[in-house]
Amino acid sequence: MPLPTNAAQLITIAVRGNVSQPGLRYPGYIPHANGQSVVLPGMSGVVYNVKVGHQAFGWVADHVEPGVSIANPNNEAEFALHYLSCIGNRALVTSGMAKGGEGIVTGEHARMLIDFPDEVNDLLCVGDTIQIFAQGRGLAFQGYEHIELKKCSPTLMDAIPIEAVDAHTLRVPVTMELPPRIMGSGAELNSEYVDQDLMSGDRALMAELGVDQLKLGDLVVIPDHDHHMGRGYRRGAVTIGLCIHGDSVMNGHGPGILTLMTCSTPHIEWVVTPEANIARYLNIGVFA
Repeated sequence: MPLPTNAAQLITIAVRGNVSQPGLRYPGYIPHANGQSVVLPGMSGVVYNVKVGHQAFGWVADHVEPGVSIANPNNEAEFALHYLSCIGNRALVTSGMAKGGEGIVTGEHARMLIDFPDEVNDLLCVGDTIQIFAQGRGLAFQGYEHIELKKCSPTLMDAIPIEAVDAHTLRVPVTMELPPRIMGSGAELNSEYVDQDLMSGDRALMAELGVDQLKLGDLVVIPDHDHHMGRGYRRGAVTIGLCIHGDSVMNGHGPGILTLMTCSTPHIEWVVTPEANIARYLNIGVFA
């Protein structure tokens, strides 16, 4: 049974974005960790064959964003799109050949990421308008307000089998633990905005830790990481994250981890289970 929250007190508000065109900075090359430079697709646009639930590693791509990426050309509206949209929010296509199609918000990177069924994806065009029914900012578990929720919709929290251990502690399913030492780009950003990349350049270490088996949509835990204000090391703190984009060839970059829950004290426990993926919990992506 889902834990009680303050969802009844939250408002639902519309925010809008447009399907984005992939962009490359001249001359298009990405610096590879081995010293070479490559030209790779990955960020923005409509991706047809990478979905939530697929592997985060192994694609011939850089920072691949599963599904559909949207943005708003107005800066203030873009910030509202980023800060108000939450994982699990409903998205509606309001223009173009796919008008009326519905999807689910699955991540926040440089763009907001949305999973649509194949029949909607196939009809989407760059520039089509997507409206998100944004709800979740300010969401909290009743009696566990010391555990802060970020980017979480009530839909997502109701779908994840989170358990109350006692009056202070919750237990969350995750696919794996990520040691703080492999957390890379994104530590400088506030944890309400965009993700933090893993540093995946050491492939032997990734295999040793099992991180190379990470899937898009996986829930993960970062022990000793406090994401209340920014992202940083704090002994005893616990952060639960979500893998939202794929691997990168750049130094200091790799699959992106979006902050979902954080506690500055050891009051989040976790249980490792391979099923801890939002594609399964929300019946989207590869599990649709």
